[in-house]
Amino acid sequence: MVKNDRWIKDMAARGMIQPFHESQVREGVISSGVSSYGYDMRISDEFKIFTNINTTIVDPKNFDARSFVDFKGDVCIVPPNSFALGHSVEYFRIPREVLVICLGKSTYARCGIVVNVTPLEPEWEGHVTIEISNTTPLPARIYANEGIAQLIFLQGAEPCEISYADKSGKYQAQKGITLPRM
Repeated sequence: MVKNDRWIKDMAARGMIQPFHESQVREGVISSGVSSYGYDMRISDEFKIFTNINTTIVDPKNFDARSFVDFKGDVCIVPPNSFALGHSVEYFRIPREVLVICLGKSTYARCGIVVNVTPLEPEWEGHVTIEISNTTPLPARIYANEGIAQLIFLQGAEPCEISYADKSGKYQAQKGITLPRM
């Protein structure tokens, strides 16, 4: 069952989303905060921008952190046909009976910017690592501390049998941008 804004506010009051915006913030920014059936999370001002200056190979089993250039600022420029990683401003604690699916904001999608986040599993917690792909042949701006993606909360009829915490997931309680782990 998809949960509404009242349920999200109740769960947030119990520490599920910190910091939490009870209403949608929209004026002059890409919106964030509570929406009708979800929550629009913000991206922080820390980024890892993909680069090929070290001619490394992208390998999820043996990831070379030299594939990125670190950047901190209010606006991140993602090179054409490239990507960057960021993380959510918000820290999430997902309840055992909830699964969260993330979709990119339409404002960015309409500019050829694809936001990718894997599902937030039951009892996972941490900052969300966010992948931002610029599919265009032009540089793209990403605005820090503004909305980047919408989270949709799905509540199961009962708590899951085995949660992310039960499995001692390798991305549990991550802070900041977390690169691939084996």
